[in-house]
Amino acid sequence: MKSFFIAFLFVITFSSCVQSQGKNIAIPLGSKKITGKESVATFSEGCFWHAEIVFQSLAGVRDAVSGYAGGTDTNPDYEKVSTGTTGHAETVQIYYDSSKISFKTLVDALFASMDPTQLNRQGNDEGTEYRSIAFYRNENEKAIIEAAIKKLTDSKKYKSRIVTEVVPFKAFYPAEDYHQEYIYYNPGNSYVQNVSIPEFLKFKQEFKGNFK
Repeated sequence: MKSFFIAFLFVITFSSCVQSQGKNIAIPLGSKKITGKESVATFSEGCFWHAEIVFQSLAGVRDAVSGYAGGTDTNPDYEKVSTGTTGHAETVQIYYDSSKISFKTLVDALFASMDPTQLNRQGNDEGTEYRSIAFYRNENEKAIIEAAIKKLTDSKKYKSRIVTEVVPFKAFYPAEDYHQEYIYYNPGNSYVQNVSIPEFLKFKQEFKGNFK
């Protein structure tokens, strides 16, 4: 996000079209109401605004909360994480009904909504806080993630090596309130219009999953 304005000059010619698209799509909103037993998954894939609506658009996902994970700072905030010194990455914690959507589908959505070969960045967002991480809570989840990476590698979809980290989950720290549901509440933001919404529309067009 912080480097968006550097890239803005390159995308300004497309802004009117993107703004028109943004006004006509339903931006998925999470729910704070817990219904029954839930499973939890945690992923990092660049800007958490983007990741939030990607996962909240999927049937079976109740909510995706923006936050920080993967580092050592026990009291992270956006300013500290942005310095790249905390070890944390922008992350979403996903609350889902495993009878309606599987962990495998969430992993597939993760890899379908980012470029897993980009090291310490996604697009114009650059820094260790934008690296991609697939967290696992047990050996079965680890195996699912590794199988997805192998499948992508064998498919030769990417010329470069997949660099997404596969690490055990330790802790998740929710981000500040103003980051939660950011795209829903700030649809006119320049970054949202020119980066987040186009990326989300591309994901919805290409991903073979069940959407809300």
